[in-house]
Amino acid sequence: MAGEGDGVKLLGTVVSPFAVRVRMALHLKGVSYEDLEQDVFDKGDLLLASNPVRKKVPVLLHAGRPVCESLAIVEYVDEVWAGAAPLLPADPHGRAVARFWAAYVDDRLVTAMLGILRATTDEERAERLDAALAAVRPLEDAFAECSGGKAFFAGDSVGYLDLALGCHLFWFEALREMFGVMIIDAGRTPRLAAWAGRFAETETAEKASPIKSLVDYAGKLRAIWAAIAAAAN
Repeated sequence: MAGEGDGVKLLGTVVSPFAVRVRMALHLKGVSYEDLEQDVFDKGDLLLASNPVRKKVPVLLHAGRPVCESLAIVEYVDEVWAGAAPLLPADPHGRAVARFWAAYVDDRLVTAMLGILRATTDEERAERLDAALAAVRPLEDAFAECSGGKAFFAGDSVGYLDLALGCHLFWFEALREMFGVMIIDAGRTPRLAAWAGRFAETETAEKASPIKSLVDYAGKLRAIWAAIAAAAN
């Protein structure tokens, strides 16, 4: 039942796009939960016990039982709290298509985004940006196919694929602030850029936005990666 938390806890970080994805799903479903911030550089016993295989956030604890991996968690939330705001399409083909593109986002786009953040020279960053733009391009057609000409991937309202891609928009904005790069560009992908603008204005996105924390956090990550690279040389 929407609004009933039933002992729901979320292990995550404020800046993790995958934790943001889960927060947005819980918000859409009206589920109350306890947000337990984790230190991913000094992982605690609860996280290690809850996700002993991957040792990563996010993890949803529901009635003491863990569910791991953000896309799996979003589907779990959709099924358990089925009475409000369905996230996945009703028909099997629509669900399969949404899952395909969500997996594509996490495989291709996230890898390219991290490449931009880790780049140590302007030339390398330009190459990583080209890879990110190439990864984004098919999503322009995917939006046209999935949305049916409506506002969101899921149609008239935010759904599973909107959350899968939308959770990364905050990091896209942080990269723009840090390096002046545009991953979703109205000149290249106009329909996707218009969707991103609409999504960012939704109550769900506004409540989950960690944008104030991202630039500082990204700077710390780059310093850690640089130190690791220096130690390896």
